[in-house]
Amino acid sequence: MMLFAGCKSKEGHAQLLEFEGKFPDESAENMTITVSDSGQTAFIVNAPMLNRYNGDTTYTDCPKGIVITSFNDYGRKQAVITADYACQINNNLFKATGNVIIYDYTNGDSVITEEVIWDQRKRSIYSTKQVKQVKRDGSVNYGDGFDADERFTKYTIIHPHGEMVGYDF
Repeated sequence: MMLFAGCKSKEGHAQLLEFEGKFPDESAENMTITVSDSGQTAFIVNAPMLNRYNGDTTYTDCPKGIVITSFNDYGRKQAVITADYACQINNNLFKATGNVIIYDYTNGDSVITEEVIWDQRKRSIYSTKQVKQVKRDGSVNYGDGFDADERFTKYTIIHPHGEMVGYDF
């Protein structure tokens, strides 16, 4: 999936298009990208703006934020990730930063952090930043990051601490 590359947040409209003194070779507004696997929708990516910079290093970013919806094997919404900014680190690593919220439709939990990395090669998403998990029942846990499969069907909070309901054990 092509999405984003190298990361640097910009301020102001003219600066949104500039990366290292260069303007994008391609820019699109209100982008929707559908990613399928064996003919079934796996992800839908929505970005208010997507810029691609070509040259020695190809760089793609979504400076106005991103919304990624994943679907389970039955075509139902599994999770949605929203972030203020997204970029491609290299061909297989993508980063979402700023007010990152992951909502799991299956169990009603949310994970909130400042940065998420999607490793396409390993088919996983993770964060090494502080996370806040808000469970459907309203309890709140904190952790030092999380690991999950790329569709967010299974995830683990690293070093969890906070309110834990007895039936979770």
